[in-house]
Amino acid sequence: MSELEATRRAAGALLAACSWAPLLGCHTEQRVERPPPFQSLAIQRAPVDKIMRTIAFGSCAHQDKPQPIWEAITELQPDLFLLLGDNIYADTRDMDEMRSKYAQLGAQSGFRKLCESCPILATWDDHDYGTNDAGANYPMRKESQKIFCDFFAEPASSPRRQREGIYDCRIFGPPGRRVQIILLDTRYFRSRLVRGARRGLNPDGYPARYVANTDTQSTILGPAQWAWLEQQLQVEADLRIMVSSIQVASEEHGFEKWMNFPHERQRLCDLIRQTRAGRIIVVSGDRHKAELSRLDDCADYPLYDLTSSALNRPSGWYNEINRHRIGSEYRDENFGVILIDWDSPEPTVSLQIRKLDGEPAIVYDVPLTTLRSDPQAPHADGPR
Repeated sequence: MSELEATRRAAGALLAACSWAPLLGCHTEQRVERPPPFQSLAIQRAPVDKIMRTIAFGSCAHQDKPQPIWEAITELQPDLFLLLGDNIYADTRDMDEMRSKYAQLGAQSGFRKLCESCPILATWDDHDYGTNDAGANYPMRKESQKIFCDFFAEPASSPRRQREGIYDCRIFGPPGRRVQIILLDTRYFRSRLVRGARRGLNPDGYPARYVANTDTQSTILGPAQWAWLEQQLQVEADLRIMVSSIQVASEEHGFEKWMNFPHERQRLCDLIRQTRAGRIIVVSGDRHKAELSRLDDCADYPLYDLTSSALNRPSGWYNEINRHRIGSEYRDENFGVILIDWDSPEPTVSLQIRKLDGEPAIVYDVPLTTLRSDPQAPHADGPR
């Protein structure tokens, strides 16, 4: 047999073996798709004189699941989009894994398209901060903050890179139409949660994973952030959007909320009154459902808390008591919208929850004149 013929027969035998390998339970090498690289988002920056008319927002977007909702958000053409937290589900102390999951979000085609057309501001909640229900005890919080700033392209001069915590504030629009965006950090400084009976009841008779932490030294925002917030509430603004990853208004459910620290929510209400900060609307996420709540005893005017969750992780139906809720809940995929009508004789904000296809599920209109603070209330620096 010639050397050429021997080579041909050997090659034929190898091909035959490879073709039979799967049937024989043998393993053959397969191409492995590489994960997308971690890189900063190419985020649009809204001009400071931009008049905000349409602000969209949402929370709870799992990077491993399809995210078709971005199409409806992009079609709305909002002036600004707010990510309220759980922007990814990292749930890790491994910072390489966290970067990888941010990279998955960045590789979502619908999200990239939104980033190309709309400015985005973000805060975090527990799953993108670190782990489920984590607070100040999360050991990788400094490293997580750096990754957050890197992904959302915070410049080197950003206060978010200079101090602990990612709280921040932005103001858009001219006088008379000035919108202040207050981004709270409810994770970095938060004290321990007090566990209840997961399948039992809290003191009010409702199921509770967590009950109230009555230690008045415990905190959600921490001293530095509280001092900063007091300053921000004294800045002139015609509308304030306060971004809290967890609900401010809801009280009965046993999961994370401001009322896990009753003295902290009371401090927030007292601060709003003390600074006479009018026209505040809270937007929140976390709960894997959407609803609109109203507190009538927190400020000198009704304080609305519009909760939007989840972008792609709805919870399914179950009954959850919320005495401050207006109307009903919405439990499928959703995003929130605030439409601001500056041009009518009586400027109005429309608080909305929209479905996966962009159609409204909840709509509630509020005249801005009903959100004024009491001008006779005492103020630390006198009248403004």
